[in-house]
Amino acid sequence: MANGASLDAKSTAFLTTALGSSDISVLQLAGDASSRRYYRIVVGDQSYVLMVWEPFKDDGRYPFLNVLSHFESHGVQVPKVIAKSAGLGLVLLEDLGDLTLERKFWENQNQSVAQPFYKQAIDELIKIHYLASRDHGGQNPCVAFNIAFDTEKLLWEMNYGREHLIEKFCGVKLSSPLRAELDRVFLDICEKLDHEEKLICHRDYHSRNLMVKFGKVRVIDFQDARMGPIQYDLVSLVHDSYVDLNDAARGQILDYYIEQANEYRDQPINRANFDKVFRLQMIQRCFKACGSFASFFNMREDRRYLKYLEPTVKKVSETLGHYPEYAVFSQIIRDNGLLQYNYSNPTQGAR
Repeated sequence: MANGASLDAKSTAFLTTALGSSDISVLQLAGDASSRRYYRIVVGDQSYVLMVWEPFKDDGRYPFLNVLSHFESHGVQVPKVIAKSAGLGLVLLEDLGDLTLERKFWENQNQSVAQPFYKQAIDELIKIHYLASRDHGGQNPCVAFNIAFDTEKLLWEMNYGREHLIEKFCGVKLSSPLRAELDRVFLDICEKLDHEEKLICHRDYHSRNLMVKFGKVRVIDFQDARMGPIQYDLVSLVHDSYVDLNDAARGQILDYYIEQANEYRDQPINRANFDKVFRLQMIQRCFKACGSFASFFNMREDRRYLKYLEPTVKKVSETLGHYPEYAVFSQIIRDNGLLQYNYSNPTQGAR
């Protein structure tokens, strides 16, 4: 064992059998925002990643393995599965290394240097949105076809933002009339998004879920894939809170997506409608991200994500400026000091 990391006897036995060796080093990897745990497993000069989660039923419907298999069958660059133990909740995977698209971006902070990797990310997204979405057949269809970003789910995400950012983190007490008006705004946004064409969405397609191995982009964290508007993943990618893409870079990435997508569509994308939906999706997706960042602090005092709140709240506020009919939402953000809030020191409140 290395770096103090350890596994229980059953997990160790699983690895010994899967890898044909008991001379194994285990290093715990930094976790993400989920309850999953990850370990780097080293045997000789080879390394793997062990995902540890809850026991599951290995019936082909387990979301992580089901979506991985579906994506892989359509050429999406996902990690290879080496071995698994459903009863122990273990999946041993190909090691994709530690270089994320986020780290690649910040290596030199040069937008043009990052562009080829964002184009690769779009190439993988095209496979998900179009190739994987067209295949409904087979004995074990993808579980993503059974769930969707419908009005109910999109609304739940926005209400999560209201609860964790506005009410719990910032301590804002909304009057009944304001709550009712905000309910109306949220419902209108979510119903409009729900009316859009739905394809398979990765759901969390940002720079920390895109690995770069040997110069090639690989996709992880896809187990929550579901049907939704193409703009959901695109907002996640180009308005990712973890990097600072400029407007020109965003425009180039979106132009490239549309160019590639039109090769697979019966009708080319209407850019005016695409941009309109994209702005609505920005409000919904970025506000949900604010709720997630705030919830990590509210629920377990995890401060790692607080630095992303201020720029993401500003992004929501600026985009709301395109929609006078949503003025009450913008007003709640402005009038309660959310644009001036000291998010790094939540006990100090507004600056």
